[in-house]
Amino acid sequence: MASMAFRSVQPARTLRTAMSAPVSAFAGRQLQRNVSFSSYLVTPTQLNEALKKNPPTKISTSPRVIPLCAAWFMPNDPEGRKGIDSFRQSRIPQARFFDLDGVKDNDSPYPHMLPTCETFAEAMSELGIRRDDEVVVYDTAELGIFSAPRVGWTLRVFGHPNVHILNNYRLWVQQGLPTESGEPAPVEKSKYPVPTYDSKLVISFREMKELAMDYGKEGAEEVEILDARSYGRWAGTDPEPRPGLSSGHLPGSRSLPFNELLDPETKTYLPAEDLRKVFEGRQVDPDQSIISSCGTGVTASIIETALGEAEYGDPNLRRVYDGSWTEWASRVKESDGLIKKVKKA
Repeated sequence: MASMAFRSVQPARTLRTAMSAPVSAFAGRQLQRNVSFSSYLVTPTQLNEALKKNPPTKISTSPRVIPLCAAWFMPNDPEGRKGIDSFRQSRIPQARFFDLDGVKDNDSPYPHMLPTCETFAEAMSELGIRRDDEVVVYDTAELGIFSAPRVGWTLRVFGHPNVHILNNYRLWVQQGLPTESGEPAPVEKSKYPVPTYDSKLVISFREMKELAMDYGKEGAEEVEILDARSYGRWAGTDPEPRPGLSSGHLPGSRSLPFNELLDPETKTYLPAEDLRKVFEGRQVDPDQSIISSCGTGVTASIIETALGEAEYGDPNLRRVYDGSWTEWASRVKESDGLIKKVKKA
């Protein structure tokens, strides 16, 4: 499928947390940090060593390394699993739990929409996370890479200076690194400041609709839209997990199921070179703006993170469609040509 032809899109601002090296807004305090990861993706060994060098204390005010569990399962999970249950069953010692179903825009009818700046600050405060802490987000051993990239992206949207993704907790468990279970110990609440919202990392429904309405028009700028859902959902041949929601895809989007970016056994990210081959195989133009989408904005962040790891495309021209397919299919009509399906032979 050819690239989308759209009118010009505002380029996104440079990520506050670079995919290649973390940037701290607290340069004056950076010397107090015992460890700083050199890349956005962190291996289990790297995190384990960092935690050993940064043992938790109640009196230290130095920046800490905080494991943040982002465990989440689809609403139609066949086993009825819940993220909080997985967190209680097995987690990295001293980890905190970020509830994707709780930290969101409570006024939106769509799931997982980004929260307000005030809601985000309140959630981080309840988790006892300080703004200068180095946060490493991780998933479940059951699924491997799945929801952690979304939480990592959320922290980047709200400008947290040091955030990383563990690649991944399944390997952490397989390698016999420390775990704990049961109810977590209470944490001391912090005073996380209300951040600013980097809207240029996000694309809204209004903008997406404008792009879709312009698709194929002469003289418009080309934009790539990558859809992380399964091919059947993208094609409109398989149902959506949410009852009553039409499947299909946005005009001109490409199907790129997120599993193609992961190792089939470990569910870690593929090496950067292999990730590049996946994008090249889909003929994704790295010189164009790239928008990632999925069902509710969760696995779209897997694509966004993979683009960064592969250094594919300009990071200033990459955005995530927060509402993704759930919002899109709820607000547009197939009769208007805004829901496309693959015609059966």
